Amino acid sequence: MTDLPSLIHAPLAGGPPKHLVVLLHGLGAEGADLIDLAPILALSLPDALFVAPDAPSPCDMAPFGRQWFSLQSRAPADMAAAISTAGPVLQAFLAGLLERHGLPTSAMALVGFSQGAMMALHAGLRMDPPPAALVGFSGRFVEAAAPESPPSGRPPVLLVHGDVDDVVPYAEMAAAEAALARRSVPVEWIARPGLGHAIDPPGLAAATTFLVRHLTPRSP
Repeated sequence: MTDLPSLIHAPLAGGPPKHLVVLLHGLGAEGADLIDLAPILALSLPDALFVAPDAPSPCDMAPFGRQWFSLQSRAPADMAAAISTAGPVLQAFLAGLLERHGLPTSAMALVGFSQGAMMALHAGLRMDPPPAALVGFSGRFVEAAAPESPPSGRPPVLLVHGDVDDVVPYAEMAAAEAALARRSVPVEWIARPGLGHAIDPPGLAAATTFLVRHLTPRSP
């Protein structure tokens, strides 16, 4: 099992978790940068355990923070090679979490910001069976590293992106939506007018609704 230092937010309802929500930070950040989302999400997901791991490597573009993989080169082939190396580390960590808490993959959702969104899409589409949901804020889909067809099932995806993002261009959301749709992955997307490289309350509210819908589906 791969272990990554993590911050956690225990289920608001108390007792053992029924769901796992893993929060994946961006380049040059740490798990602490996203764990503050947990108390907000927990109001609608009181039985969920929230886990915000630190990425495995020090950031090579800043004197602080962590990275899932190097972005010194943004060439598609280089990003594909780098994320393909990082992916198994995250997948092993997720498998360990599920085993530790005795939960199926269908009880897990991945929520990522920026590079964390890239990791959520990369790892989530390879999990077998698939997770309940994937949410990507201000990210991109590294299509060069993606299989033409996910190995088992197609988890629903929500993409949220500010239309004035100056770090990951807004156009990356449309590119990701198109690439995922070609693979028959169900995708929803939300554009946030006037938002830069950030998560805002309306975007977080949309993500909350999406997670509740897929983690706690109503019985027919």
